[in-house]
Amino acid sequence: MSFNSILNYENSKKKVGYVTRNEATQNTYDSIGFMSGLEVHQQLLTDQKLFCHCPAGIYNKSDDYDAELIRHMRPTLSELGEYDGTALMEFRTRKEIIYRINNENACTYEVDDTPPFPINMDALEKALEISLLSKLNVVGEVHITRKQYLDGSIPTGFQRTAILGVEGELELPNKKIRLIQLSIEEDSCREISDIGHVRLYKTDRLGMPLIETVTYPDFVNPDEVKEGCDYIRFLNRSTGKVRTGMGAGRQDVNVSCRGGNRVEIKGVAHTKWIPELTHNEAFRQWALLQIKDLLLTRIHNPANWKVNHVSIKNLTKDIPNISDKENVIAINLPQFEGALSYFTQPGQMFADELSTRLKVIACIEKPNMTHSEDISSDIDDKLFSKIKDILNSNKGDAQVVLWGNEEDMKTAIETIEERCKLALEGVPEETRKSFEDGTTIFERVLPGADRMYPDTDSAPIPLEDKYIETLRKRIPQDVIDNYKQLKKWDIPEETYTYIFSKNLFPLIERIINELGVQPSYVGTFIGHEVKFATGHYIGPENFTFERVYSLFKYLSKENIKHELAERMLPDMILHPKMDFDSILTSINFKRYSKEEILSKIPLLFDKFAEGKKEISLPKQKNWVMGNLRKIAMGNINLTELSKEI
Repeated sequence: MSFNSILNYENSKKKVGYVTRNEATQNTYDSIGFMSGLEVHQQLLTDQKLFCHCPAGIYNKSDDYDAELIRHMRPTLSELGEYDGTALMEFRTRKEIIYRINNENACTYEVDDTPPFPINMDALEKALEISLLSKLNVVGEVHITRKQYLDGSIPTGFQRTAILGVEGELELPNKKIRLIQLSIEEDSCREISDIGHVRLYKTDRLGMPLIETVTYPDFVNPDEVKEGCDYIRFLNRSTGKVRTGMGAGRQDVNVSCRGGNRVEIKGVAHTKWIPELTHNEAFRQWALLQIKDLLLTRIHNPANWKVNHVSIKNLTKDIPNISDKENVIAINLPQFEGALSYFTQPGQMFADELSTRLKVIACIEKPNMTHSEDISSDIDDKLFSKIKDILNSNKGDAQVVLWGNEEDMKTAIETIEERCKLALEGVPEETRKSFEDGTTIFERVLPGADRMYPDTDSAPIPLEDKYIETLRKRIPQDVIDNYKQLKKWDIPEETYTYIFSKNLFPLIERIINELGVQPSYVGTFIGHEVKFATGHYIGPENFTFERVYSLFKYLSKENIKHELAERMLPDMILHPKMDFDSILTSINFKRYSKEEILSKIPLLFDKFAEGKKEISLPKQKNWVMGNLRKIAMGNINLTELSKEI
């Protein structure tokens, strides 16, 4: 019988024990040894970039540029005379890096034609305050180092970075997490495109001050990872000294399973993606360990394992994905049958580990390969049988067919062989790119310590104890203390994420303490009503939350019940210049006494009862409440009205 790829995929998925995240329990994650840590990046709110005087936070569109700069990156030896593995991998890609430069937000430092200016002290001070807030031990002297990046994201080929604090601890609602360090560094370019051997960047974000908070791998399930990431971001935002909005905060998530290795999921844009990504990555590693065990039962001398290949261009003229200009190579993978269609992630199999590396390392755009276990291959069984004969394949072997430009074929064949050899070792340490559906693909080899070395252009910066103590006095109350206070105020917990993400706790506290508004109402109003209104109404300018304080102050002064804020809020957003008196006119608010409102209740009872043989008291109450709500709001407390009805 011929090999059944679909059946193998489904059977291997069961063997891996994969379940959806909704089905998973803590026992599920304990059984595979789930472990995760975070690297949370946050841009600092400064006027200038970190090592030059260019303005920070001024962005431009991809086609808005004044010049283009082309670079080819090459690796350099570390201080110990060694090459970093990531740098060597990037060098093999033979990428041409193109930078689009806008004169408004870049200078000769950005393109590595000028040494760095002294570090931005405003940025350093803000980063030190966040280090103290994170309960880290601040260093006595700041040493700026260089971290190699040969993917082209930084024109110099390295990022300037400095450790500011080490060995801290954060208290989450349900556990404590340990922090390894907090660093300050310059942000990288924004990628425009990456096609073939050409990678395109723009330099508007390059050099902006950024902090990176690194945790120990203390998280034992995906939801904890998200909670920890949210907490660190809320902590940063509580200072009011970081940028917010799309791209201002990004996180790398490190994941492993028992027997696996650290894999870094790079640049996760939204914390809501984290649970699905970490869940799937842990099971991907668990699957790779099973593939290793499967292969080692057949391959007894992994060190001598190798592929053989042959050009089959003459056999593939009628295959639609292959052009006449491309070479086609068939590769035999000894004893790999069953591995290529082995489940790794939802919708992915081990063969995808090969094809994504071909795109990244050999720069062959997809579609770039098929294989003997492909569920929807353009090569039929008859042709594959002929290919096996040409390769002198044995029973139990698997075959890969790849195509691309002739000059990329040598790297492509090496890439396939390397990844298959890594399968015999288990889980390779690597960086992976994340997608919204919770899956990942290979991005690059995981960098090592060999890429770090001192920056000879920047002198050390001593930090005196007196200076640090001055900064310590500025830091705000810890987020966990604010969390506990919200609980005491009986504010619904589903509002906390919005409150902390927008740094609205100080606003809530002011309204409660200075205006005497009921705490549970203020928190609910902001966490529900303001969140909904700002998401559904778009005014001519950005809504400022300080207007909420002014609104409650106005209502208190005019002796109007605070519930009327719900009706006034849309007009506040749509017409930010309109004063509150005008908004009352706009919503047709009229003052009624409590007695006037309550006098209408008997009449409404009678009206509801007309023509009914039986009356449902809850329905009657709700109907009367609905009829009185509009005139009651602002004039009488709605809870009090409900009791009166």
